[in-house]
Amino acid sequence: MKVSWRIILLWTVPALVIGFFLWQGAFSPAAGELGQNTASSRMTYGRFLEYLDAGRVTSVDLYEGGQTAIVEAIDPQLDERIQRWRVDLPINAPELIAKLREADISFDTHPIRQDGAIWGLIGNLIFPILLIAGLFFLFRRSNNITGGPGQAMNFGKSRARFQMEAKTGVLFDDVAGIEEAKEELQEVVTFLKQPERFTAVGARIPKGVLLVGPPGTGKTLLAKAIAGEAGVPFFSISGSEFVEMFVGVGASRVRDLFKKAKENAPCLIFIDEIDAVGRQRGAGIGGGNDEREQTLNQLLTEMDGFEGNTGIIIIAATNRPDVLDSALLRPGRFDRQVMVDAPDLKGRIGILEVHARNKKLSTEVSIEAIARRSPGFTGADLANLLNEAAILTARRRKEAITMAEINDAVDRVVAGMEGTPLVDSKSKRLIAYHEIGHAIVGTLIKDHDPVQKVTLIPRGQAQGLTWFTPSEEQGLITRAQLKARITGALGGRAAEEEIFGDSEVTTGAGGDLQQVTGMARQMVTRFGMSDLGPLSLESQEGEVFLGAGLMTRAEYSEKVAARIDEQVRQIVEHCHDDARQIIRENRVVIDRLVDLLIEKETIDGKEFRQIVAEYTFVPEKEQYVPQL
Repeated sequence: MKVSWRIILLWTVPALVIGFFLWQGAFSPAAGELGQNTASSRMTYGRFLEYLDAGRVTSVDLYEGGQTAIVEAIDPQLDERIQRWRVDLPINAPELIAKLREADISFDTHPIRQDGAIWGLIGNLIFPILLIAGLFFLFRRSNNITGGPGQAMNFGKSRARFQMEAKTGVLFDDVAGIEEAKEELQEVVTFLKQPERFTAVGARIPKGVLLVGPPGTGKTLLAKAIAGEAGVPFFSISGSEFVEMFVGVGASRVRDLFKKAKENAPCLIFIDEIDAVGRQRGAGIGGGNDEREQTLNQLLTEMDGFEGNTGIIIIAATNRPDVLDSALLRPGRFDRQVMVDAPDLKGRIGILEVHARNKKLSTEVSIEAIARRSPGFTGADLANLLNEAAILTARRRKEAITMAEINDAVDRVVAGMEGTPLVDSKSKRLIAYHEIGHAIVGTLIKDHDPVQKVTLIPRGQAQGLTWFTPSEEQGLITRAQLKARITGALGGRAAEEEIFGDSEVTTGAGGDLQQVTGMARQMVTRFGMSDLGPLSLESQEGEVFLGAGLMTRAEYSEKVAARIDEQVRQIVEHCHDDARQIIRENRVVIDRLVDLLIEKETIDGKEFRQIVAEYTFVPEKEQYVPQL
């Protein structure tokens, strides 16, 4: 039976305390002799003198240097039988010995044993020794389990994981979708393997490479690939592992890390999430001895200080380059900044092919179709997409992943878990008109992305969804496209107003209105797409300083702020009017699509466009009617 060490400690400590006091009592000076002659009762010193004067005392034994006496005397209350008493004698009683001699009473003096002092000393030391031993055992046990409190003496040591030959299991062939970044980093590997090729022409090895990109784009995976390809000693650590509550510990860990790296040069150091330690200095309110700033200063010195580091390449990753200190980004420290962005269509195809190696796909599954269905997905998103599809396949007891599982996995990753289908009711019909309003406006207005599907199956917080998929990669977005997206987002609210009236509009358009307002404000303040002219009135960078939210000021006057609000309102109202006009002109086709959607619960984009194409606009009636 396994017993917890905490339970053992819980019972051991009280036992040690009790044992300590028992020890003190058992081995006190002269305790052995006095214990053998202990009287059954005590007698006061005054009564002892009365018995002595009356001639009742027969013998006296003195202990503890004359401080205690064991007296034998005749007790008149017990039929003149001899009784033993213990008497505590006063310190100053020199006449007692004289009285005992005058009365011719037998008395004896027992000197204090010298070994009693030794036992007393041992008794006083045994408990502190056992307590210290128990605390040592506790700290050591905590060190083995958590590596926390027991490492008090190792605070200044680096916690970097070290591998003499980095066997990460990842090579450049396992990384896809970021070919430009791979080319940049391939040179780093060549530097480490064949430095003479570059030094022969006077080139020096780069000291640092900073990988910058959104989360999930493959920055850490690239670092693993570099380590796997280079075959040199490899140190890996997170930026947060430098910082502790004690000032100076982070700087000490940086020194220890570079000391180990110098001993194993040439080598690689990978610092993940370097923004945890590399933020701009002086970014807080007030003074004080900032541990993070000391750690950053030491890192700057080690990377490119007075001594320098030859043969050590630092690879760092972050998704917040805007908060990093400028001294950290200068040449000589991080010589290269490699952008690792979300992949394009070709990159997504490559990533899906890598992650599909260990997946059993049906012959009907098209990697290109999946890539076109997932614009904006990062490498981590695509890996999660295929994993979700595999889980759904196993749950449905299929032998291979089909497009049905792929489509459901995309919906789940983007919108959340599938909910319970709605029952036929007024609410379901209202949601159907809302979603068809989005789809019909997005289909008929120019410059809008095509409809991928419309569904009434709830997902996440949404009771219904309309999916739009861009037909091509869009690096730049035109003003017409932005207005088309605003109009399409307002199609749901416009349908509610035209079909049910203003008094029956619902809260379902809350998310749409937030999205619409955000896009319209960006058109005015960032992209210069309004009557205010080509002005950028708001910064795109986030706040860096701790107290920036308290000290921010508007970059324009109150008069300009009022004009911005007016321009935003005009853009939204214009698009809202266009959406309502499209709904009015297409009431016949909308009613048919709503009935079909309530019946089938999901209409794909191809079927939706075919139904819309069956109607033609009649100017006299100002609406679309079925073709004859």
